[in-house]
Amino acid sequence: MTKAYNPGEEGAHMTFEDKMSYGDYLQLSKILEAQGPLSDAHDEVLFIIQHQTSELWMKLALHEMKAAKKAIQADKLQPCFKMLTRVARIFEQLNSAWDVLRTMTPSEYTTFRDSLGKSSGFQSYQYRAIEYVAGNKNAAMLQPHAHTETIYTYLEILLNEPSIYDEVLLLLKRRGFDIDDKMLSRDWSGAYEANDSVAKAWLTVYAKPEEYWDLYELAEKLVDFEDYFRRWRFNHVTTVERVMGFKRGTGGTSGVAYLQKMLSVVLFPELWNIRTSL
Repeated sequence: MTKAYNPGEEGAHMTFEDKMSYGDYLQLSKILEAQGPLSDAHDEVLFIIQHQTSELWMKLALHEMKAAKKAIQADKLQPCFKMLTRVARIFEQLNSAWDVLRTMTPSEYTTFRDSLGKSSGFQSYQYRAIEYVAGNKNAAMLQPHAHTETIYTYLEILLNEPSIYDEVLLLLKRRGFDIDDKMLSRDWSGAYEANDSVAKAWLTVYAKPEEYWDLYELAEKLVDFEDYFRRWRFNHVTTVERVMGFKRGTGGTSGVAYLQKMLSVVLFPELWNIRTSL
């Protein structure tokens, strides 16, 4: 009879009374005990874990986006490229997560939907933070977080700071491009609107990539991120329509209709528009 393999015989640590274990390091007891279904419905566990894991991925996305923004401010674009690439891959993971949630049928969702009360994904403060850092500024979306002062203050700061794209425009100016002053001293809390001077700058970069390679690569990293971000939004819409149809959302939004409006938001308009001009 073959002897069972024992990794301890090769030096692997097998006891952890006085050592930090894998579970200790990752604080798995906290994470794995954080699922608290409010009904007996089988699929509520899926719903909770889907959203909790999405929030963890969004936390990492924010970590990378903020670091990328600082790198742009410091004219350190090489590290920024790695960070933005990672953000795009994170949203690829978030996109794949919808495939798991879509295994839940409308009938199964109705077995626990009432347990959600008025809670809704649009209340995710991390998602709002991602939008603010990316440049989709909307002060009205602070209101769902007014009941938690620390979160409200955090989002308010992000609302009033330059976005990643605003920092890129400041970078273009530092590199000698003629960016309109109004784009560099505007109210950062307002929605971004496409500008001709920015479009001309990007057209120059794309027309001569060998001369402006780092800016050219930065532009493509931004487009890559928005590409995956758009796909995530689209998958969100189709998943919600598949699972609950056109019912009003638990948080009071118009549901699918509300999400469809978000599909029209463009974060970096000039980077998309110049493709027609090249």
